[in-house]
Amino acid sequence: MDILNNLMQGFATAATPVNLLWALLGCTIGTAVGVLPGIGPATAVAMLLPITLKVDPTASMIFFAGIYYGAMYGGSTTSILLNTPGEAGSMVTAMEGNLMAKHGRAGAALATAAIGSFVAGTIATVLVTLFAPLIATHAVKLGPPEYFMLMLLAFCTVSAVLGKSTLRGLTSLFVGLSMGLVGLDQISGQARYTAGVPELLDGLEVVLIAVGLFAVSEALYVVLYEGRVDESQNKLTKVHMTGAEWRRSWPAWLRATFIGFPFGTVPAGGSEIPTFLSYATEKKLSKHKSEFGTTGAIEGVAGPEAANNAAITATLIPLLTLGIPTSNTTAILLGAFQNYGINPGPQLFDTNGALVWALIASLYIGNVMLLVLNLPLVGLWVKLLKIPKAPLYAGILIFATVGVYGMRQSAFDLVLLYAIGLLGLVMRRFDFPAAPVVVGMILGPLAEAQLRNAVSIGEGSFAVFVQRPGSLFLLVVIVAVLVLPRLIRMRRRHRF
Repeated sequence: MDILNNLMQGFATAATPVNLLWALLGCTIGTAVGVLPGIGPATAVAMLLPITLKVDPTASMIFFAGIYYGAMYGGSTTSILLNTPGEAGSMVTAMEGNLMAKHGRAGAALATAAIGSFVAGTIATVLVTLFAPLIATHAVKLGPPEYFMLMLLAFCTVSAVLGKSTLRGLTSLFVGLSMGLVGLDQISGQARYTAGVPELLDGLEVVLIAVGLFAVSEALYVVLYEGRVDESQNKLTKVHMTGAEWRRSWPAWLRATFIGFPFGTVPAGGSEIPTFLSYATEKKLSKHKSEFGTTGAIEGVAGPEAANNAAITATLIPLLTLGIPTSNTTAILLGAFQNYGINPGPQLFDTNGALVWALIASLYIGNVMLLVLNLPLVGLWVKLLKIPKAPLYAGILIFATVGVYGMRQSAFDLVLLYAIGLLGLVMRRFDFPAAPVVVGMILGPLAEAQLRNAVSIGEGSFAVFVQRPGSLFLLVVIVAVLVLPRLIRMRRRHRF
C-alpha cells in the first residue's frame, strides 16, 4: 500500500500544470532529437543542463526524463522512413522497418513501433515502481566496503561495455578519474592539481565537462569529418495496422519487454543487445520467416522497438537506487542530480521521496504524451530532417556557449569548455567513448571517500574487503567481469 500511496502523491506532483508542461516540452524535444540522426539524448541533456539550473529540481528531472525516452520513440521514424537510425538502439528497427516502408507499409511499421514503445514503456515503468523501492530498502544495508566495490564494478563494466575495446574504455575512465581529483581534497582540504588557477579550487563543473564532451565535440566532429548524406524518403502511408498485424505484433511487444528490461538494470546493459536478441527471437518464432530481409516482417519492428524502450526505462533503477549510471544519458542525469545537491542512492527514496515518485509518475504520463505525439504528428517530425546540418550544429554551439557562460559568467569556463570539446573531438575521432569520462569524474570522488572510510573501518587494513561477505561477493563479480570474456575468447580461438 505504501508504494501505491507514494505513487498517487507522485501523480499529484507530476500532474501540476507546470510539471505537465515540462514533461510535454521534454517529450517534444526528445522526439525531435530522436528524429535528427547523430544528436542523441545525451547531447541534448548535456546541452540543456546549464539552462535548467534555476528550475525546480522535480520539474528539471521530469524534463530530462522526457528527453531521454522521447528520443527512443523518435528514433524509429527515421529508421523506418529513411533507413537512418537516430539512435544506436534503432539500428535493428531500420532493418525490417525500412523494407516495410519500401513495400508500401510504412504506416503499419510506424504504428507498431509507437504502440510497442508505449506498451513496453508502461510495463517497464510498472516494474520500476514495484522493484526500485525494494532494491533501495536492501541497498541501505550496504557499508563503505560494499559501496566501493559496487563503484569499482561500475567502472569495470562501463569502461568495458561502452568502448570499442576495454583499453579505450579504461583510458577514458582514467581521464575522468583524473578530472575528479582536481580541486580541494575532501579530508585535508589541500588544493590538488589546480595549477594555481583559482577557478579550479571548487573542482571541474560536471555540466561544463558534459556539454564539452557531448555537445561541442559532436558539432565539431560533424563539421570536420562527416560529409553530406542524401537519403531518399519512402512514401508515408496512413499510420494504422490491420487486424492481422495487431495479432502478429502484440506477442512480440510482450516478449521484447521482458527481454529488454533486465538489460537496462545492470551496468553491462544497454539497448543495442536486447534489440538484437529480440529480433533474433522474433525471426526464430515467426510463422512468416520469408518476410524477414525481403518485404519486411512487422515482428522485426515490433520486438526491437519494445525491447529498446523497456531497457531505457529500466536504467532508472540502478540510477535511482544505487547511484550507478548504465548509459551515456544516465551518466549525464547523475550529474544533473548532483548539481541540485541530490545524491542518487538507497537513501534517495527517504530524503527526496517526493521528487523520485513524481519522476516515476511522470513516466506514465510521458508514455501517453509520446503516443499522442508520435502517431498523428509523424509527418511533422519527418520535416525536421530538412533542416541543414550547418545551421543546426551552429545553433547547438551557440546554445552550449551561452548556457555554460551563464553558470558563473566566467571567461575561463568558456576556454575550458572548448578545450574539453577538442578533447572530445579527438576521443570521438579515435573511438574513445565519452561516457566513462563522465562516470569517472562523478563517481571517482565518491569512490575515493568510500575507500578511505572502508580502510578506516578495517583499521588501516585492506583485508576488510574480503572479510565482509557483500564486498567479497562483489570482488568475485568484478574479477569475473574482467576475466571471463577473455577466457571465452581464448577458448574460441583454440577451437578454431
